Amino acid sequence: MPELPEVETTRRGIAPLVEGRRVSHVVVRQPRLRWPVPEELPELLARRTLQRVERRAKYLLLRFGHGTLILHLGMSGSLRVVSPRTPPQKHDHFDLVLGNRCLRLRDPRRFGAVLWTGEDPARHPLLANLGLEPLEAAFDGAHLHRRSRGRATAVKNFIMDGRIVVGVGNIYASEALFDAGIHPARPCGRISLERYERLADAIRRTLAHAIEQGGTTLRDFRQADGRPGYFVQALKVYGREGVPCPRCGAPVRQRVIGQRSSFYCGRCQR
Repeated sequence: MPELPEVETTRRGIAPLVEGRRVSHVVVRQPRLRWPVPEELPELLARRTLQRVERRAKYLLLRFGHGTLILHLGMSGSLRVVSPRTPPQKHDHFDLVLGNRCLRLRDPRRFGAVLWTGEDPARHPLLANLGLEPLEAAFDGAHLHRRSRGRATAVKNFIMDGRIVVGVGNIYASEALFDAGIHPARPCGRISLERYERLADAIRRTLAHAIEQGGTTLRDFRQADGRPGYFVQALKVYGREGVPCPRCGAPVRQRVIGQRSSFYCGRCQR
């Protein structure tokens, strides 16, 4: 599933190719995605200029003067800029045609979304209750420490809660916790401020490195130009059960926490 680094990689890839361009027309081949694609979308967007491409959590926000197109890539979706003459394939469900460029959504599992709001997107039900962005200055160890007090939730589940901090998916949670030396099953309310400061730094480093590498390709993700993400080559524990820990040499372990596979070093992480 595309997570924050993959969505940010997509944003950076498409933004310079589509910002400032006028919409020629909209093609909706499959109106039944996770939620119905608004029927009025072609009329709403025709001849309008796409001003900016932004991101909030795992949502892409295409800003127009009269509203915002909200896109989500779902479980296996991707956005690519192609020629409008490029024949659509089976799972190409939505085209935003901007002159001689076409922003095309491919979504094999149809868990993605194409939605519209004429209001401030921050108030949209899908975005209104989201937590802090991990790459912004407001996110720090003090925030994690404050929100964790009195809670017994495993710290891995805690940092994957989008109401606390957005975009820390399963892969990046495992990697950041390893970097910070914190066991993924440790109760979040029993972690000190000092350790949370290390964890916040580790989350930022992990996500920033993943963005630099174009995201992580395990199955479906491709960048906006079709290339895979290369952060998979830098993974230290995720998917490496039984492989020697790069820090101490002990075998990497796997454990299910919150119904998700978690990878960690039993010697380095406490």
